[in-house]
Amino acid sequence: MTTSIDIAGESVLVRANGLRHRVLRYGREGDRDLLVLPGITSPAVCADFLAVRFASQGYRVTVPDVRGRGESDRAPSGAYRLTDYAADTAGLVDALGLRAPVVLGHSMGARIAAAYAVRHAPDDHGPLLLVDPPTSGPGRGPYPTSRQAFLDQLRQAREGTDADGVRAFYPAWPERELEMRARFLATCDETAVVETHEGFETEDFFDYWPRLRGPVVLVRGGDSPVVPDDTAEELRRIRPDVPVLTVPAAGHMVPWDNLPGFLDVVRPYLLSYLEPKE
Repeated sequence: MTTSIDIAGESVLVRANGLRHRVLRYGREGDRDLLVLPGITSPAVCADFLAVRFASQGYRVTVPDVRGRGESDRAPSGAYRLTDYAADTAGLVDALGLRAPVVLGHSMGARIAAAYAVRHAPDDHGPLLLVDPPTSGPGRGPYPTSRQAFLDQLRQAREGTDADGVRAFYPAWPERELEMRARFLATCDETAVVETHEGFETEDFFDYWPRLRGPVVLVRGGDSPVVPDDTAEELRRIRPDVPVLTVPAAGHMVPWDNLPGFLDVVRPYLLSYLEPKE
C-alpha cells in the first residue's frame, strides 16, 4: 500500500533557456547555494532525502526537474543533448540568482555539471561534486544499463507500479525512496530517457574531465559498473589533482544504496565550502 509522503521543498516555476522548469528549493535565503542535478530517471522529488540533509547543514538547496522530467517542460526530439542540459543549468543559475553555487550532480547530473562548468562558467563556477558520472562513450564500452531496461521500468511505472515493484530493481533501498520512485518515475518522458541514454554512448565525459577548473571531487560507488576500478584509475591518471573517492557497499545509485557511507565521504567537502558565519 502506498503511504503519504511529505516533500519538504518549496516548488517554484522558472523560465530558462526557452523552457519552463520546476525546481524544489530548501533552506534559508542567504545561505550558500547548492545546486543538485539528478540522474536520467530521477525527478527532483526523488532527491528530497538529500536536499533536506544539505539544507540542515547550512545550504540553500535547489533541485530542478531536468527537462523532460517531473513538472518541467518537455523538449522536442533532438534537444536532450549534454549541451542542452548544460545551457538549462546556466539559465537556471542566472534566473535564480545563484551565487557560484556548489554543484552536486549524480549520474546524468554529474555529466551535466561538468559540461556546465566547462561551457558556461570556466573561470567562476563553484565547487563540483561529481557522483558516478557515466564514463561510457565513443570508443568505450556501452552504458551498463540497457535502453530496454529503462523502457521496462518506465512501462511498469505508467501501469502503476509500487514499492515492491521497484524493489525488484533496487533491493537495498529504503522503503520511502522505493515509494518515491514508484510514484514519480512515470513523470519521465520516454524520449528524454531514450535520447539521454543514447548520449551516454555518443557523448564523452572525458572531453570535459581534463578541462575542469576549481575545486572538483569525483565520488563513485565501490560496486558501480558505471565507474569501474580501471576507469577510476584512468580518471586519476588524467587529473591526479582531483580526488576520486569510493563509497563502499554502493552501486551506481550511490546515496540511495549507502546513504551513511555517501555522507561520510561528501560531508567534509560540503562543510569546507560553507562560508564561516560571523
